[in-house]
Amino acid sequence: MIAPTFEFPGRLSLRILPGLIFCLLAFGAANAQPAVQARLAEKSLLIDGAFAGSRLVVVGERGHVLVSDDGGESWKQASVPVRALLTAVHMHDERIGWAVGHDAVILRTEDGGATWRVVHFAPKEERPLLDVWFRDERNGFAVGAYGYFLSTTDGGRTWKPRTIDKDDFHLNAIVPAGTGRLFIAGEAGAIYRSDDGGGAWRKLASPYAGSWFSALALDANELLLLGLRGSMYRSENGGESWTQVRTRTKATLTGAVRVKPGLLLVTGLEGALLVSRDGGRSVSTDAAFKPLTSRLGVSKALALPDGRVLLLGEFGARRLPRAE
Repeated sequence: MIAPTFEFPGRLSLRILPGLIFCLLAFGAANAQPAVQARLAEKSLLIDGAFAGSRLVVVGERGHVLVSDDGGESWKQASVPVRALLTAVHMHDERIGWAVGHDAVILRTEDGGATWRVVHFAPKEERPLLDVWFRDERNGFAVGAYGYFLSTTDGGRTWKPRTIDKDDFHLNAIVPAGTGRLFIAGEAGAIYRSDDGGGAWRKLASPYAGSWFSALALDANELLLLGLRGSMYRSENGGESWTQVRTRTKATLTGAVRVKPGLLLVTGLEGALLVSRDGGRSVSTDAAFKPLTSRLGVSKALALPDGRVLLLGEFGARRLPRAE
């Protein structure tokens, strides 16, 4: 089970990240070993996923990377050179992509996720990476614990550390929002915005002091923020001001996805699934997506081309029926 969140002044000693426990006692250098091929890997903890063309690529515990060419009906485990918990994946196209995780590992694939190689690995730093995003095939960013911010201009072959704030808040998610605009959702209410593609960053006033774990940009100005204790806020002016969205749950919210025009799905721990049909201005439970009776945590939802939704979380990967 995913542990509860405990907050202490100045720092979260033990804190929930989307779909996983982040403990600052890292896994250590032993994770340089290759990931073990596991018969039931698709039922293990899975954290994030992305599309490589029509292929699905998902990542999770023990270095597991799985690919599916039939919309998640069946899975094949990829060859991965580490056993670190992988927290995020970004695919540039049907061939090239990157995954990040604990031990500050960054992996690169050039064959659609079938095989991966290490391009960054720093277990002694004890700062896991939590998200990765690329603007194009060469320019990208990876973010993580204690203000960890890395950038690359050569497709992820080499990485340079940067500081975007004097505070070392954990940077949990990086979100694109229109041409050149990016947001970062972070610890202790930290929200950052860049209007020049990641060159300069400005800290925004936050409507809530608890941690943000995810965000969804509806366009360059409309943004949903999701975090601890069912916290959800909406901005219509690029994060300059916020309106609270009443969720009626205390479950930590981990993400949101546009299932189809006019339908958003919000995910969370404790099996939380919330639906919005008005662009995130309100959410509710809905017959289209009922909360999981198992109460297992959901880390990510992906909208599939056939109208279904793929959930990732403590239960592994699970396809939901088409939404009406």
